[in-house]
Amino acid sequence: MFGRSKPATTLSRDERNGYLIYMRDIVKTFQTAAGPFTALKSVDLRVNPGEFVAIIGKSGSGKSTLINMLTGIDRPTAGEVYVGETAVHTLSEGRMAKWRGRNLGIVFQFFQLLPTLSLLENVMLPMDFCNMYSPRERKQRALKLLDMVGMADQANKLPSAVSGGQQQRVAIARALANDPPIVVADEPTGNLDSKTAEAVFELFENLVQQGKTIIMVTHDSDKAKRVHRAVIVSDGEVIEEYLARAFSTLTQEQLIWASHEIEPEQHEPGSIIFHEGSAPDQFYIISHGSAEVVLKSADGSDIVASRLTPGQYFGEIALLRGVERTATVRAGSTGVEVITLSREVFDRLLSGAPDIKLKMQEVAHDRTGQIRVIKRSQ
Repeated sequence: MFGRSKPATTLSRDERNGYLIYMRDIVKTFQTAAGPFTALKSVDLRVNPGEFVAIIGKSGSGKSTLINMLTGIDRPTAGEVYVGETAVHTLSEGRMAKWRGRNLGIVFQFFQLLPTLSLLENVMLPMDFCNMYSPRERKQRALKLLDMVGMADQANKLPSAVSGGQQQRVAIARALANDPPIVVADEPTGNLDSKTAEAVFELFENLVQQGKTIIMVTHDSDKAKRVHRAVIVSDGEVIEEYLARAFSTLTQEQLIWASHEIEPEQHEPGSIIFHEGSAPDQFYIISHGSAEVVLKSADGSDIVASRLTPGQYFGEIALLRGVERTATVRAGSTGVEVITLSREVFDRLLSGAPDIKLKMQEVAHDRTGQIRVIKRSQ
């Protein structure tokens, strides 16, 4: 029932605009003794600058493979990986290593500190490799980073002389050595006790506050709730988190199909998403930023009936009732990013989910009542 097809088109510069990370139609197939195994199946991933994104899913779902496509540790069988203006999937091995060293900080589950180098030397190593900073600046910067993670007093020790949690702190400092815009962490707290894991996670939260973009693979559902957004990987496919929230009782098959049918849209601050009286054609779920539901007062000024934030949806009233839009919706003061479903896809999903349809009808009823009250008061 839920088949899909996507035309093979070239990704334009405009389509990448605004996204720091844009992974499109990623397929990864491994050759095994039992035959080919496809670990990633036409996966899309878009990440904004400054986002803290968790990649979650069961063991073997494809989480680490997806991360390896982003970091260039492995190559996609098909598809495109863009970070900023760099087409990562086209880089040679030599260029890849240099690009990775300057643009990505990678934190591994098992730390991977070099055992014969001191903690200080481990942090300096990426700067040496990429020829970043002068020799004197490298040492000063490494000490500053170690201080940031609470390890400056251990700088001259070997990794074996400190605990696992302390090694992970040093690994984070090393990942930041060349001041990369993106930090990628693959199960960074998986081998730590709960107290140490919390301290490491708080370090990541502080980095996001400083402007870093963080992509973190995790099994920890509690930690995943604290990030900006979670990307759910299931059997090599991505399920859009906010779609899964809005359509919570759909099957995995249905959610995977619908995730491939969504189209993202970005709207500048204050721009109109749709006008009151327009024909219904799409259903919207906010994934980033905010939107405002706007009505006109008797004197022609705008009345903001409600403000909507990530995870909330709009556009359902007109779609459910087959009427024109009952209000204007515009982007909030910082702009908004939405994922959209066409009317056809929206109707198809609800046809197999009467409980969700009933819930949306209740939301639509409440919103319609609120709009009528405001209009009558004018």
